[in-house]
Parts: sequence; structure tokens; C-alpha cells
Amino acid sequence: MKRAKGIIAASLKQINSVLPSQSSTTNRSLLHSYQREFVKEFLVVMKKMNDEGCELEAAAYEGILRNLKKQKLTSVADAIVEFFEEKVKESANDSIVESVVSVVRESEWNEEVLGKLEEMDFSVSEDMLLKILRGIRGCPLKGLEFFRWVAEKRGFEHNAVTYNALLKVLGHEDSVGKFRDVVKEMKNVGYEIEFDTYVKLARQFHKGKLMKDGVELYELMMDGPYRPKVQDCCALLRQISMHPEPDISLAHRVVKKHESVGRSLTKAEYDGIHRCLASVGKFDEAGEIMETMKNAGYEPDNITYSQVVFGLCKAGRLEEARQMLDEMESKGCTPDLKTWTILIQGLCGAGDVDKALKCYTDMIGKNCQADADLMAVLVTGLCKFNKASTAYALAVEMIEQGHLRPWQATYKSLIQDLLAERKFEESIKLLRSMKRHNYPPFQVPFVQYVSKFGTVDDAKEYLKAITVKDYPSNSAYVNLFQAFFDEGRISEAQDLLYIYPQHIRNHRDIVKQVGLTKNPVIASA
Repeated sequence: MKRAKGIIAASLKQINSVLPSQSSTTNRSLLHSYQREFVKEFLVVMKKMNDEGCELEAAAYEGILRNLKKQKLTSVADAIVEFFEEKVKESANDSIVESVVSVVRESEWNEEVLGKLEEMDFSVSEDMLLKILRGIRGCPLKGLEFFRWVAEKRGFEHNAVTYNALLKVLGHEDSVGKFRDVVKEMKNVGYEIEFDTYVKLARQFHKGKLMKDGVELYELMMDGPYRPKVQDCCALLRQISMHPEPDISLAHRVVKKHESVGRSLTKAEYDGIHRCLASVGKFDEAGEIMETMKNAGYEPDNITYSQVVFGLCKAGRLEEARQMLDEMESKGCTPDLKTWTILIQGLCGAGDVDKALKCYTDMIGKNCQADADLMAVLVTGLCKFNKASTAYALAVEMIEQGHLRPWQATYKSLIQDLLAERKFEESIKLLRSMKRHNYPPFQVPFVQYVSKFGTVDDAKEYLKAITVKDYPSNSAYVNLFQAFFDEGRISEAQDLLYIYPQHIRNHRDIVKQVGLTKNPVIASA
């Protein structure tokens, strides 16, 4: 029996790719066609059916068992019986879970909901409760009510696993008060927050109004048996620094707790503290941290200086931010692309795009090559201040001379801004460049522009630009024709039909549209 179960278990781990997807009927035929020497393959097909949700009909199931026993494969038959009995049980439990989740989620927790739950005949297992709690995530307070209900009405005894599952449900802004209460309750009955739970909760807490709760959770975990990793301290400090208004006291609490368990600060942690201070404009204190870093054997590097540059830009002290790069060089730390990007982004954000372009020129002069991120920063900054033509010229230069591959979003944004300024030729050139970089054709703004302002020649140019093989897609032709028609440009729509290939002129959507119009010219095109 154990050997047969082992065969099933082994087959479960291997073969998703052994057989192609089959219909339920085909799989049943395969199951009937096995021989003794193909037991393993038989189990593969059975597993494949199970994965694809194909149920084995009773008649087929009984026939298979008879054949197994006839070939004296009794142990395999017994294992399969047990396997399918477990599947039947799981299916019944899943049905109960769906019913319970539906009842709990459909309305507020009230006497009606309680009445429906009382009427349902089921016993609660740990696995079932976990599935139900997962099903009602997004309704944290209902999850808590159900958690209490199964203990009170069904006599279920909660354990560390179910408490941790509840914490994941409650770890949201609108239920954080209940979350704290349950944590205290857990501690009182001797259960701990597991590390996996901490990781999931940390993702939810390390943002917005829950940052303080994230720090409290970190402190709690550091005092327990499942301490966060060293890098979790760095991640938390980074999240604090990225907040629009960083709370320095939270950063100090994180560092204090980190050191309280005998851990010394690494370069990453020093940078985390420094980032928080620079972000809120506490440059004197940030300077003191830099000195402490040096004394601890960590020389300030591009990361450290970039944080000062970011803080100065955020504080509007742009000239000092630019001077910081010169100071870096004087101390033997050459500014890297990230540092230049932070400075240029700060200048663009402040509207000083001319200085941003000057810094870009300085950067290139120092043999520091741009990347797609910096290109996006410059293009976005220029377009924001109505300099789409300058952004276009810069983009072409960076693509053709710098051999850059822009982000798809950069292409799209710049094309839209150029078309808004009626710069069709420039936009088409970028569309061709997109195609060379294997991005899908960006059609919507061109269709809108050409149908409203363009000529038939513009339409031909656009269709040529999006052609990958012999012709653009059928939908490209149809959409362009429809757009001209919707704009009331009937004459241009007629001219388009003359240049369209025959298979497009006979396309059912175009035939239908032409048939609907009363214009005799269109109708005869």
C-alpha cells in the first residue's frame, strides 16, 4: 500500500508536461487502455485529469478498479480508492467553504447571517477555517466575527496557525485597532507571530498611515523568537524615508531596536538613517551620521551623496545640489548615473529644464552614459513645460547617437504631446522607431489625429509606419476608415477606400458601414 502511494506521490511531482491537455472523454479512453507495464503512465493521466478538473465518472472508475484487481494490482487499486475518497471529501469541504464565504460576505454581520450559519451543518477543521478566512479577506471585521463564532458556537479551539491567518486578514488600515487587540490576545495565550505572517504584514504596513504600526510590528518581532532579518531593518528605514513627510522618530526607534539585540549597524543601515535625515532637510544631522559612518569604517559613496542631492532638490536648494556633485569629485567619489539622474529629476521637477539640460551635457562630457530612466526623466520634464519639440530632438539624439532603447511609456507620452502640437512627421518618426525596438504599434492617438486633422497622404504614411509584413492588421484599416466616417469626412473616407487593398474593401465591417450611408459616392466606392 505504501509503495503504491509512493508511486502516486512521485507521479504528482513530475509530469505536467508529459501529456498534452486532453478532454475528459479522451482521458477516460487513455485510462482504460493501460497495461501492467504502463502503471506509471496511467497515474500520470489520472493526475493530469485531476489538475484540469476532469472528474472520473462512476462507471469508468468502477471499470478501472476491476481491471486493476484483475491484473493483481490490488495495492494500486486500494491507493486510488483512498485518493479519490479524499478528493470527494475535499470537494465537499470546498462546497461548504464557498457557501460560508458567500453567506458572510453578502451582508453586514447580523442576526440573519448568524441564523444562516447556524442552519448549515458542518464541522470546522483548521484547513477549512484557513480557506474561509482567505475567502473573506477584504472584509476584516467579518473575518474576526467568524473567527469568534466558530470558537463559541462550534467549539473550535484556535491555535497559532489560525491566529496568524486572522492577523493577515486584519492587517489593514480600517481594522488595525482590532489587529492590535488580537496580537495582545495571542501573546496572552502563548502564541507568536510567525515569520511568514510578519513578511506579509510588513508589505501592508510599510506604507501610508500604517508606517507606525509597521515599526511597532518590527519591534514586537525583534523581541520574539522569529526575529526579522538584518535586511528588513534597511527595508523599513527605506520605507520611512520614502514617505512624503518622514517621521524621524520612527527611524530612531528602528535603529534602537536593531542595536538592542546585539546587532551592529552596517553601511546599509547607516544609509537608511542618513536617507531619512536628508529627506526631511536635516542636513546637519545627516552630516553627523556621515562622520559616524566614516569612524565605523564606511566611506560615503554615491549612495550616500545621492541621498543628500535628493534632499537638497526636495528642499529647493538646487544650486547646492549641483555643487554637491563637484564636492563628491573633490573627495574622490565620481558621481554615477544615478546621482546625475536624481539631480536632473530635481531640476526638472522645479521647472528649471534649461539647467537640467546643462547638467545632462555636463554628465555626457564626463563620459557618463545615459539610460532609459534618465531619458524618461528629461522627456517628461520638457513636455511638462511645453517643450515637446526639444524633447523630441533630445530623444532622437539619444536613440540614434546614444543607441538607447527608450521605455515604451516614454514613446507613448512623447508621441501624444507631439500630436497635441500638430507635429505629425515627428510623431511618425517615433512610431517607426518604436517598431524597430519591437514595441507594438501605438495606434489610438494617430487614428484620432489623422481622422480629425490629417490628409489621406497622412493616413497612408501612418498605415505604412505600422506595417510589419505586407499589410497592417485588418483592424487598423477598419478603425481608420470608421474614424474618418465618424468625423464626417466622407470624401476622405472615399479616398481611403480607393487605396485600401481589395480584401479590406470587402471586409464585412466596411461593407456594412458603406451600406448604411446614403452618400452615393461612398456606396459606389
